[in-house]
Amino acid sequence: MIKVNMTKAVEIKKEMVRQERAPLLAQLDVEFMRAVEAGDTAKQAEIATKKQALRDATKDPIILNATTPEELKAAVPDALK
Repeated sequence: MIKVNMTKAVEIKKEMVRQERAPLLAQLDVEFMRAVEAGDTAKQAEIATKKQALRDATKDPIILNATTPEELKAAVPDALK
């Protein structure tokens, strides 16, 4: 029987989330700069909220509370949906 080190598996999953969110953050950076240029403070605040949610994706309870490799593999933080 193979025993999975869940602590290590969670760290691997977090790194996968970081890689998945990187292009999303880059896209939001562009949108944010456009909002700054347009003086649209409401849009800036909306984008800032989305960016923070992406930054917090590695702390999502769906990842941290996974108890099996299957649960962890299926875990998708809300910010990435």
